[in-house]
Amino acid sequence: MISLPLTPKVIQKSPLFLHKKNQAIFQIESLYPGYGVTIGNTLRRVLLSSLSGAAVTEVKIKGVQHEFSTIPGVLEDVIMIIQNLKNLRFKVFEGDMQKAQLKVKGEKEIKGSDFKMPSQIKLFNPDCHIATLTNSKAEIEIEVQIEKGTGYETKDQRKRKKSEIGTISLDAIFTPIRSVSFQIENMRVGDRTDYDKLNLEIETDGTITPEEAFLEACQILIKHFSLFLEAPALSSEKLVPEEIGKKKAKKAQKKVKPKSKKKTKKN
Repeated sequence: MISLPLTPKVIQKSPLFLHKKNQAIFQIESLYPGYGVTIGNTLRRVLLSSLSGAAVTEVKIKGVQHEFSTIPGVLEDVIMIIQNLKNLRFKVFEGDMQKAQLKVKGEKEIKGSDFKMPSQIKLFNPDCHIATLTNSKAEIEIEVQIEKGTGYETKDQRKRKKSEIGTISLDAIFTPIRSVSFQIENMRVGDRTDYDKLNLEIETDGTITPEEAFLEACQILIKHFSLFLEAPALSSEKLVPEEIGKKKAKKAQKKVKPKSKKKTKKN
C-alpha cells in the first residue's frame, strides 16, 4: 500500500521574501516517488486558473470614444491608463458587480485612492498609479466597472448586451495569484531514498494570503474527486460461456442466409 505524506507545513519566510509579505513556501514531505510532480503540477494549475477574485472589466472616460485616443493635459494615452487600471486589486464583499468613479482637475498624479469606492468594495493597492495631469487646466473623469470572476477572462468571453458608446471592455485578470512554482527533492523514508519532497511557492496580490490560496485550491480538488467516490459502482458481472454462445447465435441469425439450390430430378 502506498504510504501517505506528512501534513503540509509553511516554511518560515527567508530574508529574501521580507519585501513580499504575500509570498510563502509550502513543504510536503514523504510523498511516494512520482507524486511530487503529480501533486505540484495539479495544485499549480488550479491556483492559476480556478481561484476567484475581482477586477476592472469596463471603463468609461469622459470625452473618450475608443482606447486609441489621447486626452489633453494627460501624460499617458488611453491604452496606458487602461493598463494601469488593470493593476488595481479589489475584494468585493457584496454583489457580483460594482462601480467606482473619480473626477480630478489640476496638476496631479492620479492614484487608485482617488476613486470613490462603494462600501461593498475594498481596494488593496491605493498607491497604484493611474495617470498624470500635467497642468492646472487638465481634468479627467473615469468610471470603472468591477466584477467578480475566476482566473483570466478575455472581453470576448463575456457575453454581454451591446455596451454604451464610449464604454471600453477590458480583458480581466481575476485570479489573486501572481506566481506559482514548485521544486522536487529526493528524501529518505525508511530504507528508500527516492521519496519526494515538494516545495510549493505561492505569491498572491494581497487580496488573499498564500495560506488561503493553498487551502482553496485543495478544496476545489477535493470537491472534484469526491464526485468520483459518490459515483455508482460499475457492474462487475462477467458473461458465462453459455451467454456468449447465445449472443453469437443471435448475431448469426441476423446475417442474410444464402439461397438453397433446387434439386434436379433424374430421368
